[in-house]
Amino acid sequence: MKRLQIKTAQNVNINFTLANVGQRLLAFLIDNVLKFAYYYFALYFLNFKLFEGIEHTDGWTLRALDILIFLPITFYSLYTEILMDGQTVGKRLLHLKVVNEDGFKPSITDYVIRWFLRIVDFNLFILLYVYIASLGMDNQVMLFVVLFLFGKMIGFFLILFTNKNQRFGDIIANTIVIYTKDDVKFSETILEELDTTYQPTYPNVIRLSDNDARIIKDTFYSAKKFNDFKTLIKLRSKILEVTEIKSIHKSDIEFIDTVLKDYNYYTQDM
Repeated sequence: MKRLQIKTAQNVNINFTLANVGQRLLAFLIDNVLKFAYYYFALYFLNFKLFEGIEHTDGWTLRALDILIFLPITFYSLYTEILMDGQTVGKRLLHLKVVNEDGFKPSITDYVIRWFLRIVDFNLFILLYVYIASLGMDNQVMLFVVLFLFGKMIGFFLILFTNKNQRFGDIIANTIVIYTKDDVKFSETILEELDTTYQPTYPNVIRLSDNDARIIKDTFYSAKKFNDFKTLIKLRSKILEVTEIKSIHKSDIEFIDTVLKDYNYYTQDM
């Protein structure tokens, strides 16, 4: 598999295994199976229960109900990636995860950009077809089939041929999709020795992801080794920003060391 080495702002090298096009396609198919299953359930079950007795309801009400039913499908990848820390159900089953190009958790804005630009990666054919159909050309059915295949393949070919296996939405949002199958080895790199009587200080550290913890630990030990106090200050500020820990009265080294220990305390049984 293709690997990517990222140099953080603190000059620490982080290695990631990039998800390949086959893995991402399979995750995409799993997610779509779930969408179709939901649609089937809504169409053949909820339709009889929810719409029973409203046969004479006006068309606008029915259209509004249709829109409500399709909302979970339309926004599926957006809300699942936000709520599941960069993963959809398909990605989680295949051990894939979305991170930004610096290795940290993407912002909500990044997730929104990725989701919105799926129209280019997978649904560009809709815009092309609407435009060409407006020209009144013949053989529109065949044209629709060609555009459908072409539009659905844009994301596929971008992932296949870009250096970081990125579709258009990834490129614009500065995100990558990584393969996290070696979670055990990955977790070992962020473990801290904890005494059985250890008492945590900052519950908010659970806002961090494993990726965040690994980058923090690598950066912390590198900066401490070379007495890079400027990097320690920046690292502390970033941790405070992400975790929203209130002002504390510890040195940078004591604070970051406590954060790492607390993270391990709260996640060791997860």
